[in-house]
Parts: sequence; structure tokens; C-alpha cells
Amino acid sequence: MLAKGTVNQRKSTKNIIFYLKRDYALYILLLFPMIYYIVFKYVPMYGVTIAFKDYNLFKGVMGSEWVGLDVFREVFAMKDFYQVVRNTLLLNFLDLLFGFPAPIVLAILLNEVGNQIYKRISQTIVYLPHFLSWVIIGGMVYQIFSTETGLVNIVLRSLGLNSIPFLAESKNWIITYVSVGIWQSMGWGTIIYLAAITGINSELYEAAEVDGAGRLRKIWHITLPGIKPTIIILLILNVGRVMTIGFDRPYILGNPLVADYSNVISVFVYNYGLKAARYSLATAVGLFQSVVSIVFLLTTNYLARKTGEQGIW
Repeated sequence: MLAKGTVNQRKSTKNIIFYLKRDYALYILLLFPMIYYIVFKYVPMYGVTIAFKDYNLFKGVMGSEWVGLDVFREVFAMKDFYQVVRNTLLLNFLDLLFGFPAPIVLAILLNEVGNQIYKRISQTIVYLPHFLSWVIIGGMVYQIFSTETGLVNIVLRSLGLNSIPFLAESKNWIITYVSVGIWQSMGWGTIIYLAAITGINSELYEAAEVDGAGRLRKIWHITLPGIKPTIIILLILNVGRVMTIGFDRPYILGNPLVADYSNVISVFVYNYGLKAARYSLATAVGLFQSVVSIVFLLTTNYLARKTGEQGIW
């Protein structure tokens, strides 16, 4: 038995050496992303310990005093913290509810366009907002939707109608925030779905056409089932990010009049953690955010697998 195990181990070692020699160029290319993730993703994880220390910038991470869960107790005792958690969940939920289906619908519409030149031009136009900085988009939003000087309200007043406070009233601000986010990301999100649609066997469409199926029936019975696995995986990933929100969008579009809803976790970390130099507090909030995101991700993946769908793993 020992000799047999030794022989198998030698064969395994020879196989590894054989593949390394044969595909050495691919393994060298693989080293670069591995080094990137190790250096910029895994090594900085040690900084999580700051959440459990009274971090002093001059003493460093190693020299700072351990305080256990005191920082977390302080965070959970803050009233503002629960408000920013509520706002983060609310805005991300609305983004998920209205923003997640938008790229799917747009991808299906683009796929149904017969004129290839018009289709390519349309794709280019809907992709463009993704490449714009939120600073530029924020300036555009204020130029268009500002209560006094915004283009929309100028037109409304010229028609004898009242101005709409798009950016000065909470409900209107939330609608504007979600709508602008959909506009900015919808085109870029169609890339994955269009790729999934191209992977559907064209013979299915031909057979459906022979059977007399129209466009809507082909979309419902072929296109949507064909991209269903992609939709499920992206939905799981999006639910896993429901506690994660970017800093630039709410910070740039927000203002003191709607601070009750524009103040989210990323803005909270900026105000309390970075501006006030309370790095332990900022790290604690970030760690809490990551743990909740992992819980959402695992739960959504578990429910998907239980309902017979293909999860992430």
C-alpha cells in the first residue's frame, strides 16, 4: 500500500511538472492577477485589526492599543448610524428593484433590432454614460433638475406650471437619484446579457418561427429562459452588495435639504472616519458592512440552490 501511494504521488508530481512545462506561458500570465489580489486585496486585510484598536496614526497598527469591541459599541450607540444603514438599504433596494431589470429589458430590445448599423449606434450611445464621472453627471443633474435654474423647471414655468423640487424634497430626490443611477449603468449592464443571448442556439428561434411564434413568445419562451442562469447569478451578486454603496453618487447628488436620505454609510465613514481622523470607527463600520454583505450573499445563494437554480457555487 505504501509503495502504491508513493507511485501515485510520483505520477501526480510528474503530471504537475508536465503541465507547468507545457503551459508555462499561461502560468506566468496568471501570476500577475494573483500578485495583484495578494498585494492589494489580501495583505490589506490585516488592517481590519484597526477596528479592534484605539488606532494612533503615529504608533501605527502594531503599536496601537487593543480595545476589543469598544469601537463597535460606540458605533452601535450612535443614532446617525442606524439612519445611514436605513438609507443605504433603502437606496440599494430601490436600485435593485428598478435598476436590475433595466439592462435585461434593454438587452432584449437591442437584440430585436434588425438594422445592424442602428443597433451598433444605439449600443454606443447607451454605453457612454458609464464612462462619465459622477462629478460630471452631478453637474448635468443640477443644470437640468435644479429648482430655480434647472432646464426642466424653466420649461415648466414657461408653460404656466409650478416648479418641481427634484433635488430639494426627499421623495423627489430619491426618484431622481434612482433614475439617474439607472441611466448611468443600464447600458453597460447590457453587455453581459447580450453575450448570454448570443449563446442561445439560433435553431430554437427558427423552430419557434416555423411553429408560428411571434416576437413576444420567442422572447418569453426562448430568450428569457436562455439567459435565466446569468440573471440568477447577477441577482445573487447584486443582493450581496445591498449594504455596499459608492461614495461619489450620494455625496455629489445629495445636499443638506435631503440629508435625511442622502446620508449613507460611505458618507458616514467619510465624515466621521476620515474628516475627523477616527480611523478605528471607519474600519469598524466597514467591517460591519462586509459581514452583512456576506450574510446576504450566502443567504441568497442558498435560497437559489434550494429552488433548483444554479448559484455561484
